[in-house]
Amino acid sequence: MSRFHELSGSVLASAQITTADVELAHAEGVRLIINNRPDGEAPDQPPGSEIEAAARAAGIDYVAIPVSPGGFDEGQVRAMADALANADGKVLAYCRSGTRSTLLWALAQAAAGSDPQGIADAAADAGYDVSPIRGAIDRLSAQASR
Repeated sequence: MSRFHELSGSVLASAQITTADVELAHAEGVRLIINNRPDGEAPDQPPGSEIEAAARAAGIDYVAIPVSPGGFDEGQVRAMADALANADGKVLAYCRSGTRSTLLWALAQAAAGSDPQGIADAAADAGYDVSPIRGAIDRLSAQASR
């Protein structure tokens, strides 16, 4: 079973989940699962379609915003921001370790104008380090505040 890390009152991040984790997510009130891991990244990884089917069977919405190791683009940040803004309840985002999900969440929060230090602190409290993208967080937050 994966461990869910709280990024905010409505967003959790996790390492790769299984179909069994979908039931745990449902029990914790998750209403949207965001898959940030490309299919085929590792041979032992369950396919996104398997997680999606389990999510939908449990009454949980599902969206895939795959992020390859090595970077994010504007479209991914926008898609994450849209998914979070349109979620009807708690969200669980996952990838291999939870780091890409957390970094993408951080960028989406910054693009919405959230305080960069608050974003960094929330990620750190959940066990994640956003320092590799802190400059982008600061820029996006400043742009949103204009």
